Amino acid sequence: MKRLAVLGSTGSIGRSTLSVVESFPGLFEIEALAAGRNLEILRPQIARHRPSLVAVAQREDAVGLGREFPDTKITWGSDGLNEIACAPKADTVVAALVGSMGLPPTLAAIREGRHIALANKETLVVAGDLVMAEASSAGVQILPVDSEHNAIHQALRVGPADSVKKLILTASGGPFRTWDKGRIHTATISETLAHPTWKMGPKISVDSASMMNKGPEIIEAHPLFGVPEDRIDVLVHPQSLVHSLVEYIDGTLIAQLSVNDMRFPILYALAWPDRLTSPLPALDLVKAAQLTFEAPDPVRFPALRLAREALRAGGELPAVLNAANEEAVTAFLQGNCPFGAISETVEKIMEAWLSRNHPLAGLEQVLEADTQARRLARKELGLG
Repeated sequence: MKRLAVLGSTGSIGRSTLSVVESFPGLFEIEALAAGRNLEILRPQIARHRPSLVAVAQREDAVGLGREFPDTKITWGSDGLNEIACAPKADTVVAALVGSMGLPPTLAAIREGRHIALANKETLVVAGDLVMAEASSAGVQILPVDSEHNAIHQALRVGPADSVKKLILTASGGPFRTWDKGRIHTATISETLAHPTWKMGPKISVDSASMMNKGPEIIEAHPLFGVPEDRIDVLVHPQSLVHSLVEYIDGTLIAQLSVNDMRFPILYALAWPDRLTSPLPALDLVKAAQLTFEAPDPVRFPALRLAREALRAGGELPAVLNAANEEAVTAFLQGNCPFGAISETVEKIMEAWLSRNHPLAGLEQVLEADTQARRLARKELGLG
């Protein structure tokens, strides 16, 4: 039996993870849960799975939950996240926190020898080489949960690493795939969150609309699979059924397809290296009928170019890109800037940082770059 600690249990990935666990009661068990302040969702999770350890964002919430669940240790704050990540009886950590806050507890889990089911792409975006080096040193497996990297992980099992020519990440194109640049710039929050094929949280929905989710996926794929930036491509695939592909040197393309349900990649990551008989519905290709592909438009969606520039520059710049984007997305969701200002802000902060960019030497340097980039982004947005 695999014992799991889930970082971000009340988010969409966390809830899907618990759904998978409930489908395989003899194979997986929840040892620890970490959440923010969504106690309405967290309470029934604790009641059903009876974890030995739970962490929340605020001390007052921890005190209240402690009264309700006296048999469960309740902790809080960033120290609480690290405690969940290092839960003594857990052997696998599902890293599903949103944003760069997922990096420190994920590194803590790796250093304790916990295998990682990684849904927090920012961990590898801001410090990919550092994280992969720590994982290698600790003998830890990092299994990607993001549907695109999970698909590539599956497709790479077909042939040896030196026979891989190219990785091809697919993108839905989001809600603005056919919109002109002017209309995209002034898109409303409700229009931005109306993703055509996936049901996701607000942050990732905004990133999908700007295609900023795909840029960091390019950055993430580089350390995760050891493939250089110029051999990582992106194709827009509106149906979201082909989750990514690998092209081999003999011209063969290996694609992974499934219903667009995050429980599929979660189950794969948790069961690896095995495969389990799944209660989930298989993809009906007859009903799917048509699969189409197109090249992304770099003019309407500049995020891909910015991510490639950050990856090529290396050092602190990927962390700066991520931090500036997180601040701009937050500002947009709070009604403090137009949608088009997100990519514009990221580009301006990256340009300002280039002259001071340095190679990464450790976690503290990443966190300091993150802090400074956020301050610059807020200033650029007129918020600080």
